[in-house]
Amino acid sequence: MARVVKSNDALGTVNRGDPCESGLCTLCRCDCRGKCETWLSSLRGRKLLYPRDYSFVTAGSANINPLGVSYNSLRIDGYLYGAKDLPKGLSNSEDECIFPNVSTEGEFGQKIKTKFRVPIMTGALGSTFIAAKYWESFAVGAALVGIPIVVGENVVGVDKEAVIEKGRIKKAPELDRRIQTFLRYYDGYGTIIVQMNVEDTRNGVAEYVIDKYGDKVILELKWGQGAKCIGGEIQVTNLDYAIFLKKRGYVVDPDPELPEVQEAMKKGAIKSIARHSRLGYTSLSSREKVRDAFMKEVKRLRKLGYKRISLKTGSYGMEALAMAIRYATDAKLDLLTIDGSGGGTGMSPWNMMESWGVPSLLLHAKAYEYAKILVDKGKKVVDMAFAGGLAREDHIFKALALGAPFTKLVCMGRALMIPGYLGSNVEGVIYPERKAKVNGMWDKLPPAVSEFGTTPEEIFACYYDVEKKVGKSEMKNIPLGAIALYTLADKLKVGLQQLMAGVRKFSLSGISRDDIYAANRETQRETGLAFITEKSDKLAKKILRG
Repeated sequence: MARVVKSNDALGTVNRGDPCESGLCTLCRCDCRGKCETWLSSLRGRKLLYPRDYSFVTAGSANINPLGVSYNSLRIDGYLYGAKDLPKGLSNSEDECIFPNVSTEGEFGQKIKTKFRVPIMTGALGSTFIAAKYWESFAVGAALVGIPIVVGENVVGVDKEAVIEKGRIKKAPELDRRIQTFLRYYDGYGTIIVQMNVEDTRNGVAEYVIDKYGDKVILELKWGQGAKCIGGEIQVTNLDYAIFLKKRGYVVDPDPELPEVQEAMKKGAIKSIARHSRLGYTSLSSREKVRDAFMKEVKRLRKLGYKRISLKTGSYGMEALAMAIRYATDAKLDLLTIDGSGGGTGMSPWNMMESWGVPSLLLHAKAYEYAKILVDKGKKVVDMAFAGGLAREDHIFKALALGAPFTKLVCMGRALMIPGYLGSNVEGVIYPERKAKVNGMWDKLPPAVSEFGTTPEEIFACYYDVEKKVGKSEMKNIPLGAIALYTLADKLKVGLQQLMAGVRKFSLSGISRDDIYAANRETQRETGLAFITEKSDKLAKKILRG
């Protein structure tokens, strides 16, 4: 299998738990004291692009050729000469073709283009309590960076303060908080996307959002995600709340109204109850019926006033993948997010996560193949985002290249949540009066943080970048988790700029499948990419024989 290491001596990073393909721990904790690469990058930013202890060390990659099919079994090509896709005003001189001049800005969408500064977006941050607790850090950070953020499913349904009458929302304070927090610092880059599942549709989320926020919000239909093949779940520990959720129309397991379940909770034999969402399309028995229902729903949303609509699909098989790409294309949606197995979650059945669905690289490779078929039919294929266990700048480049020219964004779930936790924990220690508000989990700074200092200005490499953006007086209102997210995004951006400069592509639109190759034969076969030594081999021999 692909080589995944628990520690990286060159960067000075280590995983608390077992690492997965992304380099994140399989189980990522909000109270973690460090220090995986993403965690440490949220403090030190672009410093983590380079080996530690400069002037005391030399460093060399182990460079082991990975087995199996994963994003780690792709390698990035580099070119000796030339410069392509130069941003406007940039010449091809050696003085101007430097990596800081690489443009990472882009856009997606049909008639209305949504701009972003870095080609990343958050995963769906929905009804899990961890998403609610750290939302301010996530949303403010996303707005400052200029990237899309997704409000996941069921936010209204689990809100005890929400008022829903006859299938229509009268009051939704938590959803309002989510949207308004992002819009407070929104400056024209990025966007906020509100996801909608079966229960959300029944509760009238679409109607509420369009009436209150108009075209400031993109609405996302949800077919699934890469972590599981059933609806969203949360765990609740309060019996009354579990009963409330059941009465609001959710599937609650075990049934909190059964006397034996109530007794087991009182005695502590059952400590929590799971709330589940419904599966979509169970009443439909054919692709044609799904297509009709999907198109009808899109038409309804357009009639309500939505000018931008997206679709999120999970790691189902090839039939569902083809349906998602074709239907989203025919419906002229603005974005299709394709989430492969390896995706993260706040809560899912564990062995389902381990064994269901199509791994990300295989799914994404097929997405490109299927999109190309539609292009050959003369269709303008929907813009795509790839998701599923992606966390680093090389993952971003590889995903964009694998799906080029259709892939515009890389969707990151847990990777973009880590800085929110970390910054909040730091904030709770430095400003004890804020600890409860920001959900800080630490009583003191761990050595992995205090080695850099004891103030935000010392700890976060991008503190003054954020200060320059919002103004010194506004910094008191910026969560440290948002500064941490900004710092991580800066590292990802600069790392991407360096990789793009290495392949002589100075704009995102120039990235292509020719910029990557397969590190083993199995990956070559499954992705359709060239094998390392076969790419340009004919040209090389022509040079030698010429």
